[in-house]
Amino acid sequence: MTKLSVNINKIATLRNARGGNVPDLLKVAADIQKFGAQGITIHPRPDERHIRYQDARDLKAIVHTEYNIEGNPQHNFIDLVLECKPTQVTLVPDAIGAITSSAGWDTIKNQEYLTEVIQEFQRNGIRTSIFVDPVLEIIEGAKKTGTDRIELYTEAFAHQYDLGNKNGIDPYVKAAELANELGLGINAGHDLSLDNIQFFKQNIPGLLEVSIGHALIAEALYLGLDNVVNMYLNKLK
Repeated sequence: MTKLSVNINKIATLRNARGGNVPDLLKVAADIQKFGAQGITIHPRPDERHIRYQDARDLKAIVHTEYNIEGNPQHNFIDLVLECKPTQVTLVPDAIGAITSSAGWDTIKNQEYLTEVIQEFQRNGIRTSIFVDPVLEIIEGAKKTGTDRIELYTEAFAHQYDLGNKNGIDPYVKAAELANELGLGINAGHDLSLDNIQFFKQNIPGLLEVSIGHALIAEALYLGLDNVVNMYLNKLK
């Protein structure tokens, strides 16, 4: 079964919009795990517009499943991850001020930099993952950095699926097959939803984990958080 890690950035966005502590991010994280999710993901950004750095610290005591911290490995982010020591760190090349992630790493151009960062995290017992597009040369480059896993950036798949083009899965299948051959673990995330998650999971060999936030929280507004978490778990069996 593929693990579900729930990204709770949108909960923090809602809290910050009003000030105060409603909704309570820590309680939501605890409840999501109680509902069955196997992990919690956060993506703190330098401006702390949703997840704050203190949230990352506070969640350490709450997350008893897998704790995944995503972000661009700038100095403050690296220091935060080393302080919190999550289960996994996912390296994402998002620009400062970006609304959301829009591309994976060029693992060839940034190979030396990524290798240094990954070695630092691994020395501290933190599993590493690199956010990548489904390009075979990029997967090969990821292997050379020494990363434990890759996270496939799935926006292109989700867009094609919405258009009715199920062949949009093909580059992801080839990328996953190569990753398996190279001994890289496979995660995935971005625009995965209840509509497309089962098809994606059924076609990607060796899919270990998906990180889902925006769609899951939006769906939960209509269907309820407990219900939606378990709907994802059923589709990931």
